[in-house]
Amino acid sequence: MSDHPASHEPELLTLTEAAELLRAPVATLRYWRHLGTGPRSFRLGRRVLYRSNDLRSWIDAQHDGAAAGADRRP
Repeated sequence: MSDHPASHEPELLTLTEAAELLRAPVATLRYWRHLGTGPRSFRLGRRVLYRSNDLRSWIDAQHDGAAAGADRRP
């Protein structure tokens, strides 16, 4: 393992890479950005980027929210 400072930074994913990770269409991620929902993203110049840690946290939150909703069902 390297002590290089960049090795401690979370991996940045493009919109297309994030869509592949989530197995969702790119248009869906764009729509989520428009609505202000979905995983946290940011712009770097003209590019939309996602931190891999943010994607994983969002996936976990979706899973936890779905599990909580299942607990409330009669």
